[in-house]
Amino acid sequence: MTENIQNNSANIINYRKYIWLFTFYAVLATFAFIWLVPLLWAISMSFTPNEILAREVGGLIPSQATFDNYDSLLRVSDVPRWFINSVIVSGGTTIGVLVLSSLAGYALSRINFKGKRLVTVFILAGLMVPEQAVFIPLHTMFSEWGIHNTHIGLMMPRMALPLGTFIMMQFFKAIPKDIEEAAGLDGANRFIIYLRIMLPLTIPALTTLGIFTFVLSWNDFLWPLVSATRKEMFTVTIGLASLQGNFAQSEGLGSLMTSAVVASAPMLLLFLFFQRYVVQAVKTGTRF
Repeated sequence: MTENIQNNSANIINYRKYIWLFTFYAVLATFAFIWLVPLLWAISMSFTPNEILAREVGGLIPSQATFDNYDSLLRVSDVPRWFINSVIVSGGTTIGVLVLSSLAGYALSRINFKGKRLVTVFILAGLMVPEQAVFIPLHTMFSEWGIHNTHIGLMMPRMALPLGTFIMMQFFKAIPKDIEEAAGLDGANRFIIYLRIMLPLTIPALTTLGIFTFVLSWNDFLWPLVSATRKEMFTVTIGLASLQGNFAQSEGLGSLMTSAVVASAPMLLLFLFFQRYVVQAVKTGTRF
């Protein structure tokens, strides 16, 4: 009798657990779908002919699918070049930020030197300075150097990322010092310890910082708008924005949504491929 009561109680507890889990995931799925609706709608409209969108906006599934909007966009001769510019600028900026931030973060977290506290405060103070506040000095300086309308001119302002230094500094601090001391006892110098011991341990943090930097650089609009004045040096954000006044607004909503999908697709793919590293970075930092 007692055993039956215990079994019934266990079944009730398991039943309530399954009900709670089902409700929890159902709520999450609902919110996820609500978040995805604008994206799915934009994709649907990008495959819908402009003539149909002129009469009705339509739903999530296009009534008549077409690739004409994408064909019209890709037939613009400068669009592939703008994508190449964005890849070069975003990739170069990401590499520069990872190198500089990891070196600075390691030095500020592991090496004792005179003026270390002042340097740390000076770097972190950059988090409080809006980027727009330094546009005029940057523009004047780059004009004197003659590097406007160049890839390096579009990359350099983003390479100085105080947040990247702060992230790497905190991650290096979380790594036990015993690992570094053991390598030092084996005869490894400071740079070898950084390159072969400490840096591999920060791959999750580097990946997260790299994704953040790449997305930030890819979506950057204001500085390329100021620095890139020649059409062949436009990034994809500036180039597609310039096309809106030429054909997207005149031909229809489908062309506008096509531009939005093309500009955002690389970022979505990047996150889908590397999202596990972001989770791993959080878990690793918590464990340390």
